[in-house]
Amino acid sequence: MSAPPGGPATAAPAPRRRPSRRPVRVVTVVASCLAVLAAAAVAGVRTLGHEPAVTLLANWTGGDETHFREAVIEPFERKYRIRVDYQGSNAESQVLGADVEAGTPPDVVVLTGPGELAGYARQKQLVPLEKLVRREDFGPSWATRLTDGHVYWFPLKADVKSIVWYPADVGAQELRKAAGRPAAWCVGMGSGATSGWPGTDWIEDILLQRYGPAVYEQWVRGDLPWDSPQVKAAWTTWQRLVGAGGDRELVRRALKTPYQSASLPVARHPRDCVLEHQASFIRGRPAWQQADGRYVSSAELIPGASAPRGWEVSGDLVALLHDTPQARKLIRYLASVDAQRAWNEGESGFSVHAGLPAAADPGSAWHRSLALTLRDPQAVHCFDASDAMPPAVRDAFAEAAIEFLAHPGRLDRLLRSLDTLAGTPGLTWLPSVCDGT
Repeated sequence: MSAPPGGPATAAPAPRRRPSRRPVRVVTVVASCLAVLAAAAVAGVRTLGHEPAVTLLANWTGGDETHFREAVIEPFERKYRIRVDYQGSNAESQVLGADVEAGTPPDVVVLTGPGELAGYARQKQLVPLEKLVRREDFGPSWATRLTDGHVYWFPLKADVKSIVWYPADVGAQELRKAAGRPAAWCVGMGSGATSGWPGTDWIEDILLQRYGPAVYEQWVRGDLPWDSPQVKAAWTTWQRLVGAGGDRELVRRALKTPYQSASLPVARHPRDCVLEHQASFIRGRPAWQQADGRYVSSAELIPGASAPRGWEVSGDLVALLHDTPQARKLIRYLASVDAQRAWNEGESGFSVHAGLPAAADPGSAWHRSLALTLRDPQAVHCFDASDAMPPAVRDAFAEAAIEFLAHPGRLDRLLRSLDTLAGTPGLTWLPSVCDGT
């Protein structure tokens, strides 16, 4: 990915010395010995019966991890007397890839990317879930059946993405005026190993709202070129909204700001920005709580769109990699009404489980409203496009969004590169990402 413009100059490299081979050999021997000792220790722990019974990898850390442990894991451990060895990582895809390559994958994983999971299913790394989970509890757009006829994941948590947040004291007229000023948008592209995804969310949602679910799904399946007029127009619309390539300070701030911190200026006086195109989970950030954040459909503020043509959604998807009795119990539990309700009650996300009436959501007014949107049978819900794409395309898309924000004149080259990558043989594309299409 590109660095922000105006970075520091790089110092001249020091003269290289030919390294001594002996320290490398010593380190290698020590590392080998440590690996043997670690393996022996693991074998000893297994013999003594002290190893955790089921391993779980997810992306929740910090406060999210605490909530997940208290609301979901601990009740499971108490009920089934099965210990859960939880690992939370912001670089979850990289951790999982390394574990699978090493032959030590977790028993259960929670990923945001169905495209990534589809790749693992194709490699025979995932266990089909039909005997453990009722697909009708979640619906076809959430528990997707792949071309081999199997279902490999289901959502533990869901969110809405086709929305724009604003402070409660901002009126309708001021809201629409603000949408035309790039400085009014709170933008943060930083997210560690996954930086750039807030930009891809923008581009995806613009395409959905302007051209509808059929065009959106054609693109996500790899059937609509990146340099098509529709996709290109989505990029240039984003450029006009947030001022890509314009005010250098505005662009620099967007590139350097972590997405979690993008809304901080909302709590300042005077406010530096008042609008944020971000998923429903961002409402839990302190700035939006302080501003009593409200939301509108993004279609109301996107040029060329007037009414929602679909809702972009995302989810934390549960999959099984190692089929053990303990792991099967955890899968069944995570798909249960009890575990799904635990997320709803904390306003940390939404459940789309058919056994939980959306209208009875116990949260605040905004939470109940979004819960109804997620469960509306008349609405079209389309999964986050980049999350549904093959990982290589997803990652390149995020990097391209960063480069485009700083250098929009490079758009044609970026789109050609994405088209070339998307045409790589052997990539796994989902058959469908929208319901009702």
